[in-house]
Amino acid sequence: MKINKDMEQSKLFRLIDANLNRLKEGIRVIEDINRYLYDNKEVASKLKSLRHLAKIENYLDLLPHRDIQNDVLKESVKSEMERENIGGILLANYKRSQEAARVLEESFKLIDPEKSEDFKKIRYQLYSLEQTNLTV
Repeated sequence: MKINKDMEQSKLFRLIDANLNRLKEGIRVIEDINRYLYDNKEVASKLKSLRHLAKIENYLDLLPHRDIQNDVLKESVKSEMERENIGGILLANYKRSQEAARVLEESFKLIDPEKSEDFKKIRYQLYSLEQTNLTV
């Protein structure tokens, strides 16, 4: 992973780290609901595959750029603390995962266009799974 300026690279790595975590956490929530609450092996398996596709080779290179203390929006807002039911949890995590995949897709265009395509693929598969999972 290489970019022109050190500061810009550090900020980009911070952005990638945060969104990679957000993507994988959101997928895991959806996966576990389908696995343990719905006993839906097909959807849970697809989500597990997406989570594995979201891995990057140089993950440890991101860790030094993590800056939790200076995250200006780390406090939850009221709407993030309220869910009406399991469907609400699924919807929130589908949206969280799709948004993170989009950020990763755009970010990786700067450093690894091939990996960017993986995140685009993940995003579109999440759109499809969301439709299947929430309209049944």
